[in-house]
Amino acid sequence: MAPDSRGTTPGTRPGVRILVVGGGYVGMYTALRLQRKLKQRLRSGDAEIVVVTPEPYMTYQPFLPEAAAGSISPRHVVVPLRRVLKDCTIVIGEAQRVDHAKRTATVTTLATGEDGTGALEIGYDEIVIAPGSVSRTLPIPGLADFGIGFKTVEEAIGLRNHVIEQMDIASATRDPAIRDAALTFVFVGGGYAGVEALAELEDMARYTARYYHNIKPADLKWILVEASGRILPEVDEAMGTYAIGELRSRNIDVRLETRLDTCEDRVAVLSDGSRFPTRTLVWTAGVKPAPLLAATDLPLTERGRLRCTATLGVEDMPHAWAAGDAAAVPDLTAAEPGRETAPNAQHAVRQAKVLADNVLASVDGKPLTEYRHAYAGSVASLGLHKGVAHVYGRKLKGYPAWLMHRTYHLSRVPTFNRKARVLAEWTLSGLFKREIVSLGSLEHPRAEFELAAGGGGSGTPGLPGPSRPKGPGEPPRDAGAPPKDGRTDG
Repeated sequence: MAPDSRGTTPGTRPGVRILVVGGGYVGMYTALRLQRKLKQRLRSGDAEIVVVTPEPYMTYQPFLPEAAAGSISPRHVVVPLRRVLKDCTIVIGEAQRVDHAKRTATVTTLATGEDGTGALEIGYDEIVIAPGSVSRTLPIPGLADFGIGFKTVEEAIGLRNHVIEQMDIASATRDPAIRDAALTFVFVGGGYAGVEALAELEDMARYTARYYHNIKPADLKWILVEASGRILPEVDEAMGTYAIGELRSRNIDVRLETRLDTCEDRVAVLSDGSRFPTRTLVWTAGVKPAPLLAATDLPLTERGRLRCTATLGVEDMPHAWAAGDAAAVPDLTAAEPGRETAPNAQHAVRQAKVLADNVLASVDGKPLTEYRHAYAGSVASLGLHKGVAHVYGRKLKGYPAWLMHRTYHLSRVPTFNRKARVLAEWTLSGLFKREIVSLGSLEHPRAEFELAAGGGGSGTPGLPGPSRPKGPGEPPRDAGAPPKDGRTDG
């Protein structure tokens, strides 16, 4: 039985309860495979799969840049868990700690603060820990106040709205300094997330500029800041160099071996001494394990990930399993001993299959299987009809790489429903013009009503109001502030 509405622990335990913490790649695919393999036992009540996740959907993150650019609807970037995991118990909440010695997990839900009954204590027989990762931030002055992340669909759409809003501000202002800051976009981090997000948004903004009478594409200033000597480390150095050339040919300022020192007062100060007044600073400089891992009694590596074996079990902890960003899994295909599999989607999806099979093998007392997968390669989009790819030793660039990027990810996005919808959107976007509408007010839906009711009109304390001209008698609003939905924690 699932936890009841009062937040109590399930009263009747099934033959075996498998608790899956996290609804991302590993969590969803593991639960999906377990659901398929345990179909009869789930329906008879001999087994139960409980999935604890803070969001009721799984986000297909490789599509976030295209969602930000308007090529894909935000609804089609996410997969509703209740639809695909029909035979699982979905608990929308966050695991606060795991006591594996007692086989319990403490979970807070949306109702925890409402009904006053406290957090749930969910017991389990097997646990799969896959909470994913969070943005890895640094103690840079101003970052927590003005930085925008790019890990969730909310952040991607908020960033799209924000970029178009800055163009509106630049078009309307009479202050050259405000105009210059509004049209300056700084991205920190030259990995997949940063490069693809910048490339797609620059492509969109350049197209959008044609609809402004006083903004030209050359007025937009895009800066990519990377601390190392190359971008896109997932592809080989030659392809990374090509990507730099492609970006620079579009007047994107790529700064290698450069760091962000401060962004206080909306001025990005770089380690090379450059200063850029900007109203948009996107932070994509890596990720770190979810805080939950530190709140368990399970062994961790120096980097804070769960120490796992090649069978995806947590080391010296029977009945505890992990994969994806949360797990340090030995790479059995690597030439050098001691290497770990990369924490990316390619491994996470494949690990989930082996993990689910091993959980079932453990329950049934059968031998376990080791995870072994040679890295297939990488693909990256650099905007519409542009990209780089290094797959199975073959290198592609330009349109062929972009086409491979789309083909690969279309084949990997979960469910036929999502594949069909994404393909339909791509087809329609090839026949019609881009959508260039900013719906920034969606982030603060009550702002308009609060204004009508005599309130402050901010929607949420500290957040900017809707993007429209200030009416007579209304309090001033900072329409150019980045949405707090896109903030990274300091």
